[in-house]
Amino acid sequence: MKTNDYVKFMTEQVVTYMNSSTEEKKQKKQDKKEGRELFTSKWFGVLPLALKVLVEKRKESDKRQSI
Repeated sequence: MKTNDYVKFMTEQVVTYMNSSTEEKKQKKQDKKEGRELFTSKWFGVLPLALKVLVEKRKESDKRQSI
């Protein structure tokens, strides 16, 4: 890719971004956040989720027994 092509592409992207409304920008940002994987599941798989669920169940069962 030549430098001129890259500058043209970047200019088009900036102009498109600046022409979009604030609501569209917020919506795109929200969509991007929702589509993202959690850091722990991305790097460590399902194991952190399983441990979290296990700990929460233990806390819940301890509360029931103390009442």
